[in-house]
Amino acid sequence: MKAPPQPLPPRLHSMLDLQAFKQAMQDAARQTRLQEAAARERAAVAQRERDLFARSVGPVLPVYAAARASASRPRAEPLPRQRALDDAAVLREAISDEFDVESLLDTDDALSWRRDGIGHEVVRQLRRGVWVTQAHLDLHGLRREAARERLGDFMHEAVRCGLRCVRIVHGKGLGSPGRTPVLKSKVKTWLVQNNDVIAFAHARASDGGHGAVVVLLRA
Repeated sequence: MKAPPQPLPPRLHSMLDLQAFKQAMQDAARQTRLQEAAARERAAVAQRERDLFARSVGPVLPVYAAARASASRPRAEPLPRQRALDDAAVLREAISDEFDVESLLDTDDALSWRRDGIGHEVVRQLRRGVWVTQAHLDLHGLRREAARERLGDFMHEAVRCGLRCVRIVHGKGLGSPGRTPVLKSKVKTWLVQNNDVIAFAHARASDGGHGAVVVLLRA
């Protein structure tokens, strides 16, 4: 029968433990060196790739956030174009050629007109050109229907833009049959029926004289 193994002496056992510890330390140091070498190799490869990209692309300037334009823009308010066209059409249809305006005109050289509540001074200022004419419309050469439509559109746009004083050139009628100023009387008839007109008078001689009328609109 084989004898059981004898335990190592304490001194020999301590030496074996020390050798095992040294071997473990050496293995750990070797593993660390391998990891560091691998990390250096990866860094070198990455640097070579960056250098290659930089040489291929050339100089690159950074884009700063402050230089970026905002993509958001305020939306424009919708314009009711069709409603404006409808309003203008209704206004044209509401103007009648049968309206008798002569009874409403002042019997002076300027044949002026003013709405109730508007003083004579307003008409006198119109005659003297105190009000600045902001737009004008020339109806020369137009037939009655075309002139009425053009006048309706012009007045609608003038009111929409907030104009106060405009000039309508209707001519003196010297080229009309019988030298009768047809548009001259029709323009006055149409203007009186426009609720936005508060007064009008013949223009000064330098602005057309009796061939034009200066119109004052509501504020």
